[in-house]
Amino acid sequence: MNDATRDPMQAAQAAMRPTAPRRFYKLVEVAPTDGGFAIRLDGRATRTPGKRPLAAPTRAVAEAIAAEWGAQGETIELLSMPATRLANSAIDGVAAALAETRAAIAAYAAADLVCYRAEAPAALVARQAEAYDPVLAWAREALGARFVTTAAIAHVAQPEAALAAARAAVEAYADPFAVAALHVMTSLAGSLLLALMMAEGALTPAAGWRAAHVDEDFQIARWGEDDEAKRRRAARWRDFEAAANVLAGL
Repeated sequence: MNDATRDPMQAAQAAMRPTAPRRFYKLVEVAPTDGGFAIRLDGRATRTPGKRPLAAPTRAVAEAIAAEWGAQGETIELLSMPATRLANSAIDGVAAALAETRAAIAAYAAADLVCYRAEAPAALVARQAEAYDPVLAWAREALGARFVTTAAIAHVAQPEAALAAARAAVEAYADPFAVAALHVMTSLAGSLLLALMMAEGALTPAAGWRAAHVDEDFQIARWGEDDEAKRRRAARWRDFEAAANVLAGL
């Protein structure tokens, strides 16, 4: 994949340092700056991996980022700083590629998780209906989008009117931080409709996360879960929750 076709979020994340540097500061502060609030370390401006000033459009988001820097120990563990990573992606990648990022988000509507259902067992069918049907109802009422469901493995084509409504909903997000957060939530949930419903305040992040993992939780209840899978899921949830908090903080 060349630079012209790489997902903007992935491109920005790839530029982040792979090793953990030692903590070099004591004091973390949030300070007003042009168009937002900057994160300062010992009074000095902080920069993204792309060498741009690390700042957020609102104080709430900036304080969430600052809290992550303040919580670091002897080394700076970027994986433990989801709001900071999201900010880096927004500033270094999404800001210069808003249209491309929104297109990548909207593409999820063509194969949204909530449209694909199991045929059996009956317990899983019922759990999917309980979790997914309210999302489709919300899409009809809030977006004017009628999506179709299928129990088949093969891809089902969605009505163009529904896809257009989903694209319009994504286009309404213009702030790079909001678009970056929506990208994270959509990709981790596998569902644009769930992400939009949460972004609009019609579903809590915790409820949305549970809905996105109905199938996985059903299998865990039957067969159990190993420790490595638990760690991976916890890391995904940390990123998901941070993205939801950034959206709320905007």
